[in-house]
Amino acid sequence: MDATLAYSLLVLPIAFAVILGFAPSRFSKWIGTVGALATLGAALLFAWTFPHWTDGLYAPSLDPADWFPAMGVSVAIGADSVALLLILMTAFLMPLILIGSFTAITERPKDYYFWFLLLEASMIGAFLARDAIIFFVSYEFTMIPMFFLIANWGGAQRRQAAVKYVLYSFGGGILTLVGLLYVAMKMHAAMNSWDFGIASMTEFCSTKMPASEQVWVFLLLMAGFAVKIPLVPFHTWLPLVHDQAPTGGSVILAGTLLKLGTFGEFRIAMPMAPIGGVEWNSALCVLCLIGILAAALICWVQHDAKKLVAYSSVTHIAFCMLGMFSLNSIGVTGSVMYMISHGLSTGALFLCIGMIYERYHTKDMDELGGLYRRMPIWSFFMVFFALASLGLPGLNGFVGEFYCLTGAFIAEDTAATGYPGLMGPWYALLAGLGLIAAAMYLLMLVGRLVWGPLREPSHHDHHNPHATTLPQDIGAREIGILLPIAVLCLAMGLFPGPMLKAIEPSVKNMLAPYPALVEQYVKDGTLLNAGSNSASPFASAGDPSTP
Repeated sequence: MDATLAYSLLVLPIAFAVILGFAPSRFSKWIGTVGALATLGAALLFAWTFPHWTDGLYAPSLDPADWFPAMGVSVAIGADSVALLLILMTAFLMPLILIGSFTAITERPKDYYFWFLLLEASMIGAFLARDAIIFFVSYEFTMIPMFFLIANWGGAQRRQAAVKYVLYSFGGGILTLVGLLYVAMKMHAAMNSWDFGIASMTEFCSTKMPASEQVWVFLLLMAGFAVKIPLVPFHTWLPLVHDQAPTGGSVILAGTLLKLGTFGEFRIAMPMAPIGGVEWNSALCVLCLIGILAAALICWVQHDAKKLVAYSSVTHIAFCMLGMFSLNSIGVTGSVMYMISHGLSTGALFLCIGMIYERYHTKDMDELGGLYRRMPIWSFFMVFFALASLGLPGLNGFVGEFYCLTGAFIAEDTAATGYPGLMGPWYALLAGLGLIAAAMYLLMLVGRLVWGPLREPSHHDHHNPHATTLPQDIGAREIGILLPIAVLCLAMGLFPGPMLKAIEPSVKNMLAPYPALVEQYVKDGTLLNAGSNSASPFASAGDPSTP
C-alpha cells in the first residue's frame, strides 16, 4: 500500500500532464486542478497510512529497483516524517495555486498547467529520492518547468529573470553533482563497485573518508544547496525572479522550491560530511546573520510590495538555516518547522499581492493604499498572513522562530543539552534584532497597503482587461484559496506538538555524529588533524536512513 501511494505521487501529476497535452485548451484549468487534487488525495492517504511518524524511519521499505546497475544507480524512493511533511505542503499548495490562476492566466493555459504538473512531480521526486542520482535529476529538473513559467507568463523582465534563475540553479547544481560524484568515486575505489544510495554514501563519507576530504565535500554540497536556499552571497537571483514570476510561480518558489535547498542540506550535506559541517559552521552562521540583518534593511526601502516580500524570504530562510547550524535538536527542529511555516505564510502573502495586482496591475505602494475601504476581506487576510510571517504568538511563524532562536542561544560548547554548539547568546541577540526589523517592515507593508487614505492608480481598469470581471473585493474562489492556508497557520501555531514530535526523530538521526565532533573541535581547535575515525560516532549511532 505504501509503495503504491508513494509511486502514485509521481505518476499522477505526470499522467494528468500527458492528458493535458491531448485535451482541448478550454478544459486545461480543470484537468490541471483535478490532477493536483488527485495528488493531494494520494499524499493525504500516504500520510494517513505512514507507519513511521515517531521513529525517524522510512516508508516504503522496498529493495531498490536497478536502473543503471553497472553504475550503481537504482530507483529507490521513500520518505521519513520530514520529507513527508514537505511533500504534504507541496501537494497542498499546488491546487490552490492552480485555482488562483483561473482568471490571471488567459494566454496558453494548457502550457501553464502542464508545466506546473511536471514541476510538482519533480519536487515530490526530490523529496522521495533515496538514490543520489534520482535526487539530483529531480532536483535539477525543477529548473526546466520554472524557466518556462517565468519566461512565458512573467513580468516585463521575465526573460532576464528566467535566464538568471537557470544560470544560478545550473551553476549550483554542478557543484552539488561534483561533490556527490567525488564521494561515489571514492566508494568505488574502496569497494570496487558503484553505489549511489544516499544511505550508503552517507555512511561511507562520514566514517571512511578523511577529515580533509570531508571538508571539501561539504563545501561543494553546501555551495550548491546555498544557491537554491538561497544563502548570502548567492541570493541575488531571488528578488528579480520573485518579482518577475507569475503569482503562482512566486508562491511555489517560496513554498517548496527554496525548501529543496534546505532539505538537501538537512538530508545530504549535514549527515554526509559532518566534519565539514563543524569546520565550516562558524562561517556559515556569520553568513546567516548577514542575510538576516542586511535583507531586513533592504526591505525597509522597498516601494514594490512583491519585492519587499521577496527580500523578506532571504531574511526568513537565513533564520531557518541559523537554526539548522545550531547543531542541537531544538534549533534543527525549529529549522524544519520554519521551512513549512515560511512556505505557508510567505506563499499566502504572494497570493494576496497577486490578487491586488490582478485588479490594479501595479504592486507599487506609492500608488496603492487604504485598501481596507475597498477590500475589507482581502485586508483581513493580508494582515493575518503578515502577522503569521513576523511570528505572532499563536500563529505558525512563532513556533519555528522561537525554536531557532532558542537553539542558537543554547548552542555553546558547554551546553548541558547533550548537543554542544559553536554559537551562543550573541548570535541569538543579533538574530533577534533581525526579528524586530522583520516586524517593522511587515507592519510597514500592511500600514501602507491596508490602512491610511485610499490610494488607487488612475484608470487602473484600462491596464488590465480582466479587472472589470473581478469583484471589487476578493470573491468566493479567492477566499477558498486563502482560508485553508489561514486555518493551517492557526492550527500550527496553537497545536504544534504533533508536528514537533514527528520532526524530532529525524533530526536526532541527522545530528547523531555532531556532539562528539563539536567537543573534539572545541578541544583541539580543528578536526583537520584527525583521521577518518573522527567521524566514528556516526557509525556507533547506526544508519538513520535504514528502515
